[in-house]
Amino acid sequence: MLKERARILAVTIFCLDVTLVAASFLAGYWVRDSVLPYLAPGSFRTRLYSLSEYLPLLPFALAIWGALLLLSGRYRSHRTVPLVDEAWAIIRVCAMGTALFTLLLYAARLDEQLLGDDRISRLWVLFFGVFSCLFLLTEKIALRVTSRYVRLSGFNYRTVLIVGTGPAALQIADSIHGHRYWGFRILGFLANKNCNGAAVEAPGAQIGPYPVLGEIEDLSRIVESNVIDDVIFAVHRRDLDRLEDLFLSLQEQGIRTRFAMDLFPHTRARVELEELDGIPLLSFATTPTSQLQLMAKRALDVALSTLLLLLGMPVVLGIALVIKVTSRGNVLFRQTRCGLNGRLFTVYKFRTMVEDAEERRRELLHLNEMDGPVFKLRSDPRVTFFGRFLRRFSLDELPQLWNVLRGDMSLVGPRPPIPEEVAKYQRWQRRRLAMKPGLTCLWQISGRNDVDFDRWMQLDLEYIDSWSPLLDLKILLKTIPAVLSGKGAS
Repeated sequence: MLKERARILAVTIFCLDVTLVAASFLAGYWVRDSVLPYLAPGSFRTRLYSLSEYLPLLPFALAIWGALLLLSGRYRSHRTVPLVDEAWAIIRVCAMGTALFTLLLYAARLDEQLLGDDRISRLWVLFFGVFSCLFLLTEKIALRVTSRYVRLSGFNYRTVLIVGTGPAALQIADSIHGHRYWGFRILGFLANKNCNGAAVEAPGAQIGPYPVLGEIEDLSRIVESNVIDDVIFAVHRRDLDRLEDLFLSLQEQGIRTRFAMDLFPHTRARVELEELDGIPLLSFATTPTSQLQLMAKRALDVALSTLLLLLGMPVVLGIALVIKVTSRGNVLFRQTRCGLNGRLFTVYKFRTMVEDAEERRRELLHLNEMDGPVFKLRSDPRVTFFGRFLRRFSLDELPQLWNVLRGDMSLVGPRPPIPEEVAKYQRWQRRRLAMKPGLTCLWQISGRNDVDFDRWMQLDLEYIDSWSPLLDLKILLKTIPAVLSGKGAS
């Protein structure tokens, strides 16, 4: 019954969201067609074509926004989700929706048929995106404020029974008590016996404002004699097997059951519950898992690498010609590197060394200036005169844009190591392979070869732990002055 009500509520809110997107579609048209011509001079005084010219685009817009809203997970219970997180999710959905809608118009060659003669206004597309964001944010804030007021007034709450009296149980109780607007009301605790059979807290005792109603064996009796919506088990993982019968009895009665999954209290991994063909899986991940954000990262990689390859083609051809004229050997240097989770791929760079550089490397190993399993030599005699110039300004890495376009690399990510270096990594250092390697990274903008190996590895892990599309953008912007300065280059 409760699940059915939740589904009905989710469908209702989704329909409301789609309706607001449609309203923002029309509001954008009205502002651009009827309001802006009277407020702004110049070309903005031009009226748009009739609304019937725009309405065929509405189903496409609703499909894009609807899919993004569903993928964002906005239709699960949000009692405990901070409002700021939900607001940022809506902003991301609307920004990506506007971008995809614009791309759709161009992909369908509407830029020639309609946009070319201003039949479809670019400014209207912007207004549409802005209004969709404003309308959806207003709706979410209104729903959140209304639901919190209702819960604080004593309505629409869920009664919770906590099994366990240990630190995890107390932490759960404190969180619920400190967030009354979540709509949970604690009935009390049930004491769990430890391995010696002694009760941690005796029945009748008080833990804060809440009573210990009994021991875990009393669960069935307490559930039958009280109104209980949720039971939260905050017990040790060794106790889970003996609680199976109690869990099944709660399931038979339709009572929602939750487990405080503090299985590995010392882990830093994010925990997610997934499903594989009906089998629930508890996933631990120390890398980004948001498919929407990772898709946005890949879209940025493809768009920027394509643009840079096209714009930089004269530079690429000029560099290739100079390399061919000034030194003997191939223009491109190919090397096997380790990519995502150790996948091997061929990286492409402009050759900056003499032809037999790899054979001469052993002779120079004793001059290595970098600690750890990596070889760096500031005044490497194998580097050609023109190669030193290319390395100083990272121009030798331009061919790696092809690796980015192929999907072997990303614009931003840990630098790709060679397999021989990875074989010497300590265990904690291998986690840097958990994200796709990139052209630039925190190490690149922090001094490159002036940074020791351990700090280099720590910077890569900091990037993985704090990754976001905004961080990628910041690194890309900081890479430009770092490359132009040539700081730390060898």
